[in-house]
Amino acid sequence: MIARTPSDQKDRLKDLQDLNILDTDPEEKFDDVVNLASKICGMPISLISLVSDDRQWFKSSVGMEAAETPIEQAICAHAILEDDFLEIRDTRTDPRTADNPLVTGDENLRFYAGAVLRSRRGNPVGTLCVLDNKPNALNALQRETLRVLARQVMSQMELRRALKEAELLRQEVDHRVKNSLQSVSALTRMQARSVTSPEAREALDLTRRRIETVALLHQQLYAAHNAGRVDMRAFLPRVAQLLQGSMPDHIRIETQVDDLWLSATRAAAVGVIINEFAANVAKHAYPDGRQGRVTLALTALGEDRVQLICKDDGVGMPDKAPAASGLGLRIIEASAQQLGGHAEMTGGPGGTSITIEMPVEIKLDEGD
Repeated sequence: MIARTPSDQKDRLKDLQDLNILDTDPEEKFDDVVNLASKICGMPISLISLVSDDRQWFKSSVGMEAAETPIEQAICAHAILEDDFLEIRDTRTDPRTADNPLVTGDENLRFYAGAVLRSRRGNPVGTLCVLDNKPNALNALQRETLRVLARQVMSQMELRRALKEAELLRQEVDHRVKNSLQSVSALTRMQARSVTSPEAREALDLTRRRIETVALLHQQLYAAHNAGRVDMRAFLPRVAQLLQGSMPDHIRIETQVDDLWLSATRAAAVGVIINEFAANVAKHAYPDGRQGRVTLALTALGEDRVQLICKDDGVGMPDKAPAASGLGLRIIEASAQQLGGHAEMTGGPGGTSITIEMPVEIKLDEGD
């Protein structure tokens, strides 16, 4: 007997489609469930069966070679019409299954028990079922076990859906943030070209570099999938490359970075510090077009501390120089305090350096 069409067929099929699981590859967590169901119930066959409009498809199976059957042969299509469970002790004597080819043919399926898989909206999408080649019966514990395992199967399927939806949302946010940052950076660049005041142009250029650093940080976070951690060996040289593009030709920026992973907040603070240091260097360290080198070094000190050193080999910072008491240094010090450290500045004829030693949550290796 072919099962009647469920009254909630439209909503049911919509939920099944939204799970995005039909025709997917095998997964160990589902295979474990059917293996456990088969052993606990003492049955040679166990299936996670999803009932579509024209077929039943097996996400995982034990003892069944076919990956699917036509809907006309689906005993599970009868099961989803029940509240939560269907048990047929002898399929040859039940009118719903007596003429089923899986019962009368070579498969010789004589026993069926299935717990209904319900979506988060309560619609039946399939079953977790066990089958035998002879009449049989489950005890109360086995029936309850199937029900519990069926709920676990649906939890896993709903989790897969939630993760997929989260990934799509992440990609949309990534796209929108990236476009917004690029637009603001481009507008700032255009505005800098149009102003006549050197001070205004310098302020806009510094703002643009800060925006581009944030954009780079965003890119690192969304490209790596490392739970909010940033690979500093990739991030810091890229920031230096952005800064190099804004530096005079006679100043070269070099980086030295250990294999460090910092949280997004701490990576952002490091980016702010080197931005401000580079801005001061370009303005004060190399007058008259003299050649110079800026070094940005991030080093691990044991397992729980990091040292950031920003230094140049310029003319040094004389006492009471504007840069020594200006906004740039105040921003650097505020960022250092955010990192739990303090910015120590030294200056002289051989150049200026800022050293920040800080306790941070770091990973010396991505796999740790």
